[in-house]
Amino acid sequence: MPKKILIVEDNEDSRELVVKVLKNKGYLTVEAVDGEDAIEKAMAERPDLILMDISIPKIDGYEVTKRLKSQEEFRDIPIVALTAHAMKGDREKIIVAGFEGYISKPINVRELPDQVKAYLRGKWESVLGGEDK
Repeated sequence: MPKKILIVEDNEDSRELVVKVLKNKGYLTVEAVDGEDAIEKAMAERPDLILMDISIPKIDGYEVTKRLKSQEEFRDIPIVALTAHAMKGDREKIIVAGFEGYISKPINVRELPDQVKAYLRGKWESVLGGEDK
């Protein structure tokens, strides 16, 4: 059965690009455009992985992740930040907030399927490249 991925991204072009790349690799995709939508879709769909933009309307990605990770059924679902804020120090903030890691924007469509596969397998360190911790 194909893995289901929730893509939380308010920029339509960015969201459509990620959906297209992942659907071409056989993943099922669910889309959300803001924090409230993300929580509702996550609860209803129970995805295998959540790709979460940080800067989204209504409730930001940090708070959505905190709320989901506080619930037992989401503790083992990887939530990965999609962010243009991948500077030194941001990585730590992302991990402390409950994300398993991040994928930098602009998204590299050639690398995205391998990144997603690694997060689904729980190989977060390989995706993060073992950067300074």
